[in-house]
Amino acid sequence: MLIMPSALLYLHGFNSSPQSLKARQMQDYCAQHRPDIEVLVPQLPSHPEPTVQLLNELITRFSEPHQLGLVGSSLGGFLATWLSERYQLPAVLVNPAVRPYELLQDYVGEQVNPYTQERYTLEAADINALREIDVPVLSHPEQFWLLQQEGDEVLDYRQAVAKFSASQQTVEPGGDHSFVGFERYCGDILQFLGI
Repeated sequence: MLIMPSALLYLHGFNSSPQSLKARQMQDYCAQHRPDIEVLVPQLPSHPEPTVQLLNELITRFSEPHQLGLVGSSLGGFLATWLSERYQLPAVLVNPAVRPYELLQDYVGEQVNPYTQERYTLEAADINALREIDVPVLSHPEQFWLLQQEGDEVLDYRQAVAKFSASQQTVEPGGDHSFVGFERYCGDILQFLGI
């Protein structure tokens, strides 16, 4: 039997980068315990349309020769939900944005990414592009594991708990939007993703 190599695609959140703490914790865990896994943490473009194009290209390039799993945080969780549905891939969602096209209405205008210092303008067209890739109903809820902390100060955690009610869930009291103690779950994440 042919054993496929494994790859993990980690998707960071809005105005974040591959230098985010959770991305680095996932990379460090794999480097130490699972060096056979190729960990992909792309710098996502600041606008949805080029982000969608990049993610489609990455999935096309890596899903054929690899057993691929997804991890997405915040806006990355929204993107991972869309990718999971489109390509039938398992996904772990960390304090995911459920309806970012509503939340980001308040952010339309000039933005600065604190990690990369990139300056850009978030426009109404970007909000519409996010709405277009929304997945209102999950066709395979068993492909998702929701990691959620109730103390998330950015997103209403109840939206994710409701949307992924038929999926595996770990909901913790307290915490915050960064998901405090994420490193506790790295091994279990790989197990859930089957990589």
